[in-house]
Amino acid sequence: MRRRGFTLIELLVCIAIIAVLVGLLATALKQSRAAARGAFCLSNQHQLIIGWTAYANDYQDRAMPLSYWLPQEVGFNGSIYWWGSISSAALEVDHDRGFISPYLGAELSRKSVFECPSQPWGTYSTQGVADAPTSTYGYNGYYLSPAHTPGWGTTIRKRPWRRLYEIVLPSELFVFGDSMLGTSTPRNTALLDPPLLWSGGYWDINYYPTTSFRHSKSRNGLGEAILARADGSVKGEGAQLEWLTQPDQGVGSVGTTNDPHYVPDAADWR
Repeated sequence: MRRRGFTLIELLVCIAIIAVLVGLLATALKQSRAAARGAFCLSNQHQLIIGWTAYANDYQDRAMPLSYWLPQEVGFNGSIYWWGSISSAALEVDHDRGFISPYLGAELSRKSVFECPSQPWGTYSTQGVADAPTSTYGYNGYYLSPAHTPGWGTTIRKRPWRRLYEIVLPSELFVFGDSMLGTSTPRNTALLDPPLLWSGGYWDINYYPTTSFRHSKSRNGLGEAILARADGSVKGEGAQLEWLTQPDQGVGSVGTTNDPHYVPDAADWR
């Protein structure tokens, strides 16, 4: 008895089923990779927040500064940031000069603790002059070390440099987080800037806050930002559309007010 072959309809049904299975598998793999990148980012920021706490333990409980840049503070060899520095002579990145570096044991390089795996080298332009990785995480110097935060130091220099025991709501205050400048071509930044800026007597809108919601982007384009808090916890915050100042880049802030995450005592500023 001769065996019957597949009909055209049966063959098309099999191909359709295989295509659906391949699509489901590809989606699952994509989600698994995104989850793995998120886990690495959580690990990176756990290390950063531990190093930040260790720094404070060595400096009378004072929070790490974001930067020193005045010649009387650093000489003439370039600004020093929490992550390291760029030599003004050779334009080379030197992570050994960074305030947090002695507490990490990690090199400032591609795929290091300073770089979020969801924003790898090559997906953004560098803010500094050196064509090398610095960091894709921002530090909340605006609240923690106001006079030592470039760009804002002159306007908020009279605000107190925080000690850890003075921090209001440590379980809510962001110390580190995914950051990016949401320009047409994304640029990295070492600052975790708030949604409102102090303008000599009142809070004004910051049109360029720097929290980057680059993880686990959904079909509507809204992603998640991973942030480390002053109590040592690290977790993600899902974006809401009204939080994004640069929706195309997924950049904005968590909420539209400074408290409790960026400047928890914002109501007391005078």
